[in-house]
Amino acid sequence: MKGALRMVYPPQCLCCSDPVAEEGALCPACWGQAQFITGACCQRCAVPLPGDDDDDSAVLLCDDCLRVPRPWLRARAALVYRDTGRKLALMLKHGDRLDLAPALGDWVARAATPLIRPDMLVVPVPLHPRRLAKRKYNQAAVLAQRVAQVHGLTHLPHALRRTRHTPMQDHAGSDERFANLHGALAVTPRFAGRVQGRAVLLVDDVMASGATLSTAAEVLRQAGSGPISVVMLARAVKDT
Repeated sequence: MKGALRMVYPPQCLCCSDPVAEEGALCPACWGQAQFITGACCQRCAVPLPGDDDDDSAVLLCDDCLRVPRPWLRARAALVYRDTGRKLALMLKHGDRLDLAPALGDWVARAATPLIRPDMLVVPVPLHPRRLAKRKYNQAAVLAQRVAQVHGLTHLPHALRRTRHTPMQDHAGSDERFANLHGALAVTPRFAGRVQGRAVLLVDDVMASGATLSTAAEVLRQAGSGPISVVMLARAVKDT
């Protein structure tokens, strides 16, 4: 049956829909423009750093993280938010492409592997109900669900909630982003007891300034969570 279906509906590139050899793959052109973060990266924000090896025993920090403390321990990302990485993130977020979630979720799960601890909770960054009603799903939650499934962890999609609606942050500067998120997230009361003392893996689709993840990590810490790590599908980097 699968063979017959592939003759009629051959596998397509996740990004551009060109034919590919197997499901969940990228065509050569899109693969060439996909910047997977597999080498050295900042341990705090996942931005790629010069070098080929990612030595977990070394604490590598970028210039930004040397200046700005992060309210979490470690971070990883699957892709750089550029070219193919940017297209896929936007397709999942705004293009109603839930069919991308299994493959992209597997990439995020692979990136998260060094962060995984036994009995860790997987918590996505939440959407405000107004935005969720419009989008119909939370892209961070569908990625988090896959990460939890791959690593056999507990997924708490409603552990965090938005306390107020905030403007989109796509073109805002770093200071504006942090100000925009101030007081906008909280731990959902019925889950407060479950996060106390538990290691948490925060999941989001894209990290730019880190304002959203910082706000989420801070409220989890205030609720008494254990160590927090973050993972995202794509990490925005400064143009060089």
